[in-house]
Amino acid sequence: MNTHRYLRAYLAGIFLPTLILPVFLVMFIVVRLGLQMPFPIERGLVFPMALVPALWGIWNMLWVVSQPRIHQPIGMHGAVLPFLLLPAGALVAHCLGILALGTRGVTWFQTVYVPYALIAPCWLAALVGYYLIWKYLMGYMNRMLEIA
Repeated sequence: MNTHRYLRAYLAGIFLPTLILPVFLVMFIVVRLGLQMPFPIERGLVFPMALVPALWGIWNMLWVVSQPRIHQPIGMHGAVLPFLLLPAGALVAHCLGILALGTRGVTWFQTVYVPYALIAPCWLAALVGYYLIWKYLMGYMNRMLEIA
């Protein structure tokens, strides 16, 4: 099946984040409305809900396009994506007034302070998570749709 290979790659890429992000939305709504958290979580939902599935789809398409020339494993390709998402998300959050960078950490919503020493291990965990998700789940989706 060689028809519409890039469309299938895009659909395989958006599959997982499109399933998971509504679960995060429900959790955020419960935290905001159910637990009466004072900070506006919904302002931080715009970036992930709108862009992350599309970026995953485009990133999977780029892997399919580059595969004949580069032969990069899909897990390594997926582990590069947080290097694009984190700076873009931090820039958008800073422009919207959600994130303030300090000398020792960041402040979310003017109430939650996170030191850089905590961000570093979370960043490494995200890289490992992206590697495993792309290696096993996205690799499976690509094989199932006869892309890889």
